[in-house]
Amino acid sequence: MNPPHLHAQHLNIALWGVLPYLALVVLVAGTAWRYRYDRFGFTTRSSQLHESRMLRVGGPLFHYALFLVIGGHVMGLLVPEALTRRLRVSEEQYHVVALAMGGTAGVAAVAGLGLLLYRRLRVRAVRQATSRGDRLTYPLLTLVLLAGLTATVSSAANPYDYRLGVSVWFRSLFTLDPDVTAMAHAPLVYKIHALLAMALFALWPFSRLVHAFAAPLGYLARPYVVYRSRGGAVRGTLAGRRPGRAPVR
Repeated sequence: MNPPHLHAQHLNIALWGVLPYLALVVLVAGTAWRYRYDRFGFTTRSSQLHESRMLRVGGPLFHYALFLVIGGHVMGLLVPEALTRRLRVSEEQYHVVALAMGGTAGVAAVAGLGLLLYRRLRVRAVRQATSRGDRLTYPLLTLVLLAGLTATVSSAANPYDYRLGVSVWFRSLFTLDPDVTAMAHAPLVYKIHALLAMALFALWPFSRLVHAFAAPLGYLARPYVVYRSRGGAVRGTLAGRRPGRAPVR
């Protein structure tokens, strides 16, 4: 029989060296399949007609807070410690800002999602519109946010520096040479957060979360349209003349 440390090593390779790429393959292939066979399904299936008061509060609160959470992950995972040190940002300053902003954004995201879930359970029409995929997506998304918030709060008392562990592992995935050891020595809450996040990304293409890939970003670069008054054309019609077309640029 293999000694226990070999079993642990094989498990770590499977979790932190193989599973991330499997989740990425499912995310990309699933999104391509969804776009090919269900292009018009890239939607949240809005339930605003059933209830709008709680949605007006919970929706923006959750989405804007989620953008901040994603930004915090980008800074924490992709920006190495050497760069912030070069910019003369001390580790103490970095962690204080990360804890304050990450904690606030995490609490806001959980609060917004909680309000949306309460709305979905309380309003009968919205509850009946909940699909089987939603029943799996919402609990998983909640667990991901709670695990991430727990990891952020615990960093205030835990001497573990995720920028020298989790971040190193995450960046190593892009070089196709995963630093399994860096993630294997991370605290349990970080491992749980990473595993739940991978499960969420694998589920992403098959849930309503796929609408994130259909954000109308093209409108930001869309050329402006000038509408001119047709008052003259209306007066011409009344006088018996043919109305002219209003030029549109």
